[in-house]
Amino acid sequence: MSKRLQVLLPDEEMQEIQRLAMSDNLTVGEYVRRTLKDARAHRPAIDAVSKLKAVREASKYSFPTGDIDQVLSEIARGYEG
Repeated sequence: MSKRLQVLLPDEEMQEIQRLAMSDNLTVGEYVRRTLKDARAHRPAIDAVSKLKAVREASKYSFPTGDIDQVLSEIARGYEG
């Protein structure tokens, strides 16, 4: 189901959006839908506080590390069997 969204814009802003839509050969509606979709796609899925909490929690542990080339080689060997 589709929903209608009404947004009031100053004339100058609307003219700029119309110009941008026209330059992409899109209707204003399609231009706005794509712009909103792009904005949602670039928004982090998890907020910064949660990310920092996870990093702080993980930093409490001591995991083995190694040379990146060696680690990648071992991973590749694991896939090969």
